[in-house]
Amino acid sequence: MILWPGIFYILFAFFSGSVPWSWLLGKLRGVDIRKEGSGNTGATNLFRVCGRRVGFAGLFLDALKGALPVLAAKYGITGFTLPAGQWVLAASSVFAVIGHVFSPWLGFRGGKGVATTLGVLLILSPLTVAVGFAVFILVLSTARYVSLGSISAAVAMIPAVFILEPGEPSIQIIICLVAVLIIVRHKSNIVRLLRGEEDKFSFRGGKDG
Repeated sequence: MILWPGIFYILFAFFSGSVPWSWLLGKLRGVDIRKEGSGNTGATNLFRVCGRRVGFAGLFLDALKGALPVLAAKYGITGFTLPAGQWVLAASSVFAVIGHVFSPWLGFRGGKGVATTLGVLLILSPLTVAVGFAVFILVLSTARYVSLGSISAAVAMIPAVFILEPGEPSIQIIICLVAVLIIVRHKSNIVRLLRGEEDKFSFRGGKDG
């Protein structure tokens, strides 16, 4: 793998991931979601503050910004670069999530990385995503905590990827890394869950969005 395309893919992944779509959508509605709801800049807080339609738009865009650089690294860009090697693909996947979590446009602060991780992993291992999504929906529908659903999904994907993607060490490492990153980013939520102070999720959204 030539050095230049590898650097390009990783930088593209970081800056694609860094675009704070949920925050931008909130600003278009006249709201700074960093100052409303949980204060988080991800799609869940956008859903709470601005309603369902805007929240789902944020979810889609946050997932897309993770999927696009991974698609580019996996298949190349016609007329510009060739597909990346497995380890550049792995680095691009991780840096897309890091870009979201540490967005330079928001003072190197960002969301929890769940939606962007979803976009990344849908390209790399849709079966592993299916396991994580099933766990997320099960936990959310019973406990109604998005944070607990996200943490549970991250934990579930770690053994799932070793079962569903045998012989794919780069994909296994990616999923383990992003799963740990998601869990670490939810440390404040874990504290609130243990204290019984975490807010439950309302499927209606905060506004008529």
